[in-house]
Amino acid sequence: MITSFLTHPHCDLHHMGPEHPESPLRLQAILKRMALAGILQQTMQSEARPATDDALSRVHPQRHLTSLGKCVPEHGLINLDNDTFMNPHSLEVARLAAGAVVRGIDQVYRHQADNVFCAVRPPGHHAEATEAMGFCFYNNVAVGAAHARAKYGVKRLAILDFDVHQCNGTIDIFSDDPDVLICTSYQYPFYPWRYLRPEADNVICTPLDAGTDSLAFRRRIERDWLPALQAHRPELILVSAGFDAHRADPMANLCLEDEDYHWITTLIMDMARVYAGNRLVSVLEGGYDLDALGRSATAHVQALLGLPYTQEEKKAI
Repeated sequence: MITSFLTHPHCDLHHMGPEHPESPLRLQAILKRMALAGILQQTMQSEARPATDDALSRVHPQRHLTSLGKCVPEHGLINLDNDTFMNPHSLEVARLAAGAVVRGIDQVYRHQADNVFCAVRPPGHHAEATEAMGFCFYNNVAVGAAHARAKYGVKRLAILDFDVHQCNGTIDIFSDDPDVLICTSYQYPFYPWRYLRPEADNVICTPLDAGTDSLAFRRRIERDWLPALQAHRPELILVSAGFDAHRADPMANLCLEDEDYHWITTLIMDMARVYAGNRLVSVLEGGYDLDALGRSATAHVQALLGLPYTQEEKKAI
């Protein structure tokens, strides 16, 4: 199994202040943990490339992209909302994050890799068609999905999101599109406070109560997601991989463990093998406890490589 690992050193250029949880330290924690575990070395490593205007405009209207570009400060930070800030490099880095998913799509369709993990930031699944929010500027996974449809003629695809926050942006963009199945698990009720109970037939919601543990999470995913995936038969699976449902994460109140991320990744890979010729592209979303994030992302990539879960010592990075 060839797993591509896409990232870019310029992802560190985007920051939103010294106290902001969505910081450059997140990718550093993932890279360090994966390298120490010997997992990074087993992947095919390459750099993300910036998304083109055409790729972005398939998802975000040009007027919105132009407006966002006018917000870039010459220095310092400006706020787009209460928790989303932009520095002079932010949109350049956001293009790399979206472009990583585009390149990942190209790699699986050119048979250069079986699956892909895009270790990039800023995240994207809260970015709606015409609104940047929730730490997100462009909707990375949606840009990748639109590229797959435009360039490779993909008819049916699935976007699976296991972040602790619901993917309101992805729902905003693809709601009521029967060719795009969206499955999303999240703490309920919780941010982003909209689309929490969408009525669209193509959106499968798995709302989870605070305190939900591993067993309950796994049962709900099997109950809600598997029948929908079996009915949809996706030709391509995209994953919004958020690791902030971990019990150690300070942003929410779910109680998942490292191993749950290996489990759900393995389940998704089974679906990709049956229906999508193994084509699976994953992109980083949330995860804000650095130690738990590093271990959980490592478990995720272990599964992508087809390796069994290996318990790591839980110690600070």
